[in-house]
Amino acid sequence: MSKDHSHSSDLRGLSRLTIDAIVGVTKMVEEVNMTILNSTAKWAVPVHKPLSSATSMVYRNIHAITNLVGDGIDSLLTWLTPLLMKNSGWKGRESVLAVLNGVLGDYLEATQNPLTIKMSFRYSGQALSMEKSALAKAIPNLNGRILVLVHGLCMNDLQWRRGEHDHGAALANDCGYTPVYLHYNSGRHISINGREFAEKLETLVLNWPVAVEEIVILGHSMGGMLARSGFHYGSLAGHSWPKKLRKLVFVGTPHHGAPLERGGNWFHVIIGNSAYTAPFSSLGKIRSAGITDLRYGNLLDSDWKDYDRFAHIGDQRTAVPLPPKLQCYAIAATTGKKIGDIKDRLLGDGLVPVESALGRHNNPNLSLAFAAENTHIEYGMNHLDLLNQQAIYQQLVSWLRVRDQVRHGGNRDTGIVK
Repeated sequence: MSKDHSHSSDLRGLSRLTIDAIVGVTKMVEEVNMTILNSTAKWAVPVHKPLSSATSMVYRNIHAITNLVGDGIDSLLTWLTPLLMKNSGWKGRESVLAVLNGVLGDYLEATQNPLTIKMSFRYSGQALSMEKSALAKAIPNLNGRILVLVHGLCMNDLQWRRGEHDHGAALANDCGYTPVYLHYNSGRHISINGREFAEKLETLVLNWPVAVEEIVILGHSMGGMLARSGFHYGSLAGHSWPKKLRKLVFVGTPHHGAPLERGGNWFHVIIGNSAYTAPFSSLGKIRSAGITDLRYGNLLDSDWKDYDRFAHIGDQRTAVPLPPKLQCYAIAATTGKKIGDIKDRLLGDGLVPVESALGRHNNPNLSLAFAAENTHIEYGMNHLDLLNQQAIYQQLVSWLRVRDQVRHGGNRDTGIVK
């Protein structure tokens, strides 16, 4: 598909999403008005019934007109597609789509909106075809050491480059890896993305042009959770790639959730307690399945399938320990100058607390057993700084230059690659 055609598809998808949003907000306002009108009945206000009926009729007309306009916009954009194909896409398109998918990705997928990001491996921003000859042509000087980089919520593969630095490209140069970047809809459930990631990684490995010596997965933020989920489902499916995986590196990953999502959950629980404010709780429910998975760190289907994901029911996760035969590493950041100061307690890295990033939990069954030497905390740094600060990169280099001489010796490193 050409970039021009994608641009027209984006416009159609955005128009459809806009119409759906108008309908949704109209319904919400209608509920508020009707709640207020209906509440007057107990005071026997004489205008209650006729006004209530008239209000319902007005909203029915708004719904009908809005949907009619929506169909008209879709038809118009379809007619304009040949003309729009001459236009180029805008520079910010990738970032806008990433945010939109992060916030509404499950909805976009459910409604088959053309703005939905389809999972793929990419290199230099281009989707990779899973054929040996195509991979060899698309990735210059590839070798058997694959570094898979998995981005976080509301982000995309291009955002591994921040400023003039890209962890993947730099590690390719300094440590001899071939980097490939996962691009995915971060608004889907983490377990759904994890299962698809496992399947796509299996296809990539089976079609890699040279023998695969080792795989390393580097996950930033949600990307680390997706990596853990993917390893779980790949192992269950009997895939070959988990046997090639040597290291899992987590950078600012909320293994035990993020306070901001728990705050969002409390918002709609509290506001839903009043008949007058209850319709507004739907605003809190706009956020995607991927976001609500971040409340506690859901990795598996069973963590969410039997529950209302907006209900305040506490942590229902099944424990998923670190793979015992892999070298696993975790980097955390905090805006504070030291652990426990006011910035650290209130903000962590701005999104993820240090304890969550290091996998620590009061419940020993949920706590992740990172070796002390395989963890690192950086101070005076925020969540996005993890992508380009030299202190973080040097820590990655020190870990990834270490080769596993005892392939099944547990979560420790031996030997230095010169």
